[in-house]
Amino acid sequence: MLHHHEHTGRNLAITVILNGIITIGQFAGGIISGSLALISDALHNLSDVISVVLAYLAYRIGLRPQTLTSTFGYKRAEILAAFINAVTLIAISVYLLIEAGKRFLNPREVDYLWMLGLGILGIIANGLSVLILHHNKDENLNIRAAYLHLIGDALTSVAVVAGAVCIWLFKVYWIDPLVTVLISIYIFVHTFKILKESVGILMQFAPHEINQQEVVSVLQEIKEIKSVHHVHLWQLSDHQIYFEAHLVLTENIHVSETNVIAQKAKQLLDSRFSINHTTFQYEYISGEGCEC
Repeated sequence: MLHHHEHTGRNLAITVILNGIITIGQFAGGIISGSLALISDALHNLSDVISVVLAYLAYRIGLRPQTLTSTFGYKRAEILAAFINAVTLIAISVYLLIEAGKRFLNPREVDYLWMLGLGILGIIANGLSVLILHHNKDENLNIRAAYLHLIGDALTSVAVVAGAVCIWLFKVYWIDPLVTVLISIYIFVHTFKILKESVGILMQFAPHEINQQEVVSVLQEIKEIKSVHHVHLWQLSDHQIYFEAHLVLTENIHVSETNVIAQKAKQLLDSRFSINHTTFQYEYISGEGCEC
């Protein structure tokens, strides 16, 4: 496990270095060539450098064990990093759309050679980063967000190269802000999903793929359980789902006998919904003295 964590951390560090190099090159090239598409790609790369640094720091913090004051541990640090990254990227995409609109109204000549060369460099550097993080992408939302950013960078670099070729062959300089618009839309669409998911976890919403009523129905399949109420279902992180509820029992049994019920309930919830942390409170209502 330790080796796995070190491997993931190293991969994140390598992607920071690769993206840092291409960001500096694209900023310089964008200013020299006058290409807004190249500058937009550089901004996207810069955001990814920041996002991967945040992902790395959050990853390291998330490995810390729980304490007396942090009883749930530090896994939420990774969700918080994913949220910050998503908000930053959406802000950048809106800014680029505004700048592209200005460039459509006042087009300017662009040096396609800088666009072409640095676009190709971006494809290579971002492609390597994607390959490096490919095996870690499903670990959690934090790393998946960084991975999606890197894929976005690779695709935007392809768009920059395509724009440079169009300018070279057809002298259509409006293609530069058009590429910027496409990059911005791509960033916004793919980032919004990460933003929505991270907000849902931070707000302790129930996982969208789990229907709470179905969970209650599954618990009532256990013959000892009469009804279920006071239900709470939330995610601590993207892989840790918590569930708590009051279980009304059909019989007034000893506390020691509830262990069997708890095991049945935990097994059902884990196998059907991947709920891996449960807390139950048991109740019994005899009905005596009830004027119904």
